[in-house]
Amino acid sequence: MNLKQQTIKSPVSLSGVGLHTGADVTITFLPAEEYHGIVFQRTDIEGQPKIEANTDFVVDTSRSTTIGTDDVKISTVEHALAALVGLEVDNVLIQIDGIEVPILDGSAQPFYNALLEAGIDQQGAPRDFYEVTKPIHYKDEENNIELSILPLDDYRITTMVDYNSSVLGSQLATLNDLKEFGTEISPSRTFCFFHEIKPLFEQGLIKGGDVDNAIVIVEESVSEEEVQELATLLGKSNLKVQDKGILNNIELHSSNEIARHKLLDVMGDLALVGVPIKGQITAVRPGHKSNVELAKLVRKAMKMQRRKGPIAPKYDPKAKPLLNNIEVYEALPHDFPFKFVDKIIHLDKTSVVGVKNVTLNEPQFTGHFPGNPVFPGVYLLETIAQVGGIYVLNTVEDPENYWTFFLGIDKCKFRKQVVPGDTLIIKCELLAPIKRGLANMKGYAFVNDTLVCETEVLASIVRKN
Repeated sequence: MNLKQQTIKSPVSLSGVGLHTGADVTITFLPAEEYHGIVFQRTDIEGQPKIEANTDFVVDTSRSTTIGTDDVKISTVEHALAALVGLEVDNVLIQIDGIEVPILDGSAQPFYNALLEAGIDQQGAPRDFYEVTKPIHYKDEENNIELSILPLDDYRITTMVDYNSSVLGSQLATLNDLKEFGTEISPSRTFCFFHEIKPLFEQGLIKGGDVDNAIVIVEESVSEEEVQELATLLGKSNLKVQDKGILNNIELHSSNEIARHKLLDVMGDLALVGVPIKGQITAVRPGHKSNVELAKLVRKAMKMQRRKGPIAPKYDPKAKPLLNNIEVYEALPHDFPFKFVDKIIHLDKTSVVGVKNVTLNEPQFTGHFPGNPVFPGVYLLETIAQVGGIYVLNTVEDPENYWTFFLGIDKCKFRKQVVPGDTLIIKCELLAPIKRGLANMKGYAFVNDTLVCETEVLASIVRKN
């Protein structure tokens, strides 16, 4: 999976009709900055209100997934969202001039291809994954529906469907690699059964339904009168119906296209967690309601986990650092014995992450608790300050002409001892925009994913004389 946030390089639009409303609509995807997320915007309404793509705004899951508020709604969002997940796009503004995302051919492929053509732009900030650490389950016993997510350092989905259909049978679909989404999953079209069409029309739905944007499954023999009635509803003159099979003898893209489309729906609905997921997803007889209920459980688990405290940045010792120790101290005016930062592994517009390996041969251990070496708290603060200093110097065009001085330390807490052999992962986040050369940052120090120290620091950047 991609580790950096992504957006698209240029705007791209698609036009079509809404499946249920039958109304003409245009949807436009626009690039967005880091941490923007996926946000929809109704351009046909006064004030052009925006709606974030997360479960807090889901208002209906009856035949598709609808997000909105009491006054503003956007329906059938799942196929567009699935395309964004498949391309690992994190930040995009989606403008739409109607209530429903166009159905196009009933799959996610038109969205996927248009976004791919617009170009994918990798950004500097790390992706804000939710990594599943404990199994999460949703079960609807009445409808024999079961979904779960298990821990996995990747993104995989398996879906199984069974409609007691002699035409479809039981079907299984799996996505093991997001790179396969475009060819294996995105072309899979939405579907319905022949006997559902008339009731749906009578409910005022599927006004934009067509044999060109949905697979219609015929389970039983139908009369010529029923065929003509359906042709009138769809505005078609050449419908063909076998005793059993697919309306108009449409060829399926794959023998398990129905299961693949259900997998596509799961991907799109789980995008409403609001961040990319790392986990193994299994869905048995899923639907939009169950998908969204699982997304709500994931979102709840994510919020509870983050309430417990900050999450340690991921550190791969084998990965090439952004700055090695020599490059760090070409920027910072420190020398032995005050070289505490071994490397910088991340740096973006709002944060920086550095690494320090604590070793027994450092000079402070000769006098600080001999026989029981403990990394001094003041040195730990200095390490945090130096990592923060790299961030501050990165905000000016000529860092070699500036000094960084720390003016204040506030809300400092030492939570656990640091000893030789520990690897410190230091993260500093900007708390407010830098003004008049002053930077207010929150600093965290972790060892083995455990928070050992946190503090707020105030730094000043001063030009050298």
